[in-house]
Amino acid sequence: MQRRHVAAALAALVLASFASLFIGVGDLTPGDVLDPDAAQARVLWTSRVPRLLAILLAGSAMAVAGLVMMHLTRNRFVSPQTAGTTEWVGLGIVVATLWLGGTSVLGKMAIGMLFALVGNGFFVWLLQRLVLTDIVVVPLVGILLGGVVSAATTFLAYRFDLLQSMDAWVNGDFSGVLAGRYELLWLVLAATVVAYLWADRFSVAGMGESFAVNLGVAYTRVVLVGLAIASIVTAIVVVSVGSIPFLGLVVPNLVTLAMGDNLRRVLPVTALTGAAFVLICDVLARTIRYPYEVPVGMVGGVVGGVLFVWLLLRARRRAL
Repeated sequence: MQRRHVAAALAALVLASFASLFIGVGDLTPGDVLDPDAAQARVLWTSRVPRLLAILLAGSAMAVAGLVMMHLTRNRFVSPQTAGTTEWVGLGIVVATLWLGGTSVLGKMAIGMLFALVGNGFFVWLLQRLVLTDIVVVPLVGILLGGVVSAATTFLAYRFDLLQSMDAWVNGDFSGVLAGRYELLWLVLAATVVAYLWADRFSVAGMGESFAVNLGVAYTRVVLVGLAIASIVTAIVVVSVGSIPFLGLVVPNLVTLAMGDNLRRVLPVTALTGAAFVLICDVLARTIRYPYEVPVGMVGGVVGGVLFVWLLLRARRRAL
C-alpha cells in the first residue's frame, strides 16, 4: 500500500517536473542543453531549473510543516495558513522593513521566524485555554487571529507605503526565481530532515501531554521544536516566494486519509505530494493564459479551497 502511494506521488512529481521545465522554452534540443552559448539553454539553467528546485523545496517543506502542526495540535485543520503563521511572518517582514530597512533578506527571514514562533506559541497557548467541542472551531480561531494580524500588517504597510511590497509576500509567485535568488530555500530542507528525525516524538506529543510525559518524552521541548520547524519553514518560504494558500492543510490531510496517521511513514509521501501539488499548480498557472502566467498562489488558492471545503464537509458528515 505504501509503495503504491509513493510510486503515484513520484510519478506525478516527475511528469509535472518535465512540464514545468520545458513549458515555453521553445525549440530546445539535447545539444542546446550542454551549449552554454545557446539562448534557450541559458533560459533553462538560469531560470527554469532554479524555479523547479524552488518549487520542490517550498512545496515539500510547507506540506511537512502543516503535517507537524496537525499532529501537535491534534486537529486535522490546523496548518501554517489556518493558524495565522503566514500572517505573523508578514507582520515581521513589515516591521523589519520599517525599522531595519537596510536589513538583508536573511535578516528579514530571521525576524519573520521570530514573529512566527511568537504567533504559533500564542495560538497554542490560546487553544489550551479554550473549551472547543468542534474540530472546525480550532482553525476558525486561527483564521480570526490571522485576520487581526493581517489587518495590523496592512495598516502599517498602507501607512508607510509598503502595500506593493506586501503583495509579493502574500501571493505565492515563482516567476522571479533565478539562479542566485533562491538558494536560501535550501535551509528548509534541513528543517524537513529534522522533522523526519523527530517524527516519533511528534507522534507521541500529539497524543497529549500526560501520555507523552508518562512515556518519558519532554512534551514542552518537542512542541517547541515542532513550532520552530513550522516557523522557520514558513518564514523562509514566504520571504523567498510568497504564501501558497491551503498547501500545508490539504496535502497532509489527503495523505493521512490514504495512509493513516503514522507520522514517520507518511512524512516522506507528504513531502513528495506537497512538491507535486505546487508543481501542478505552477503548470496550470503558466498554461491558463499562455504565454502569460498568473501567480501560483492564486491557482493554489482555488484548487486548495475546493479541497478544503470537501474536507470540511467530509468531517461534518463523519461527526453526524
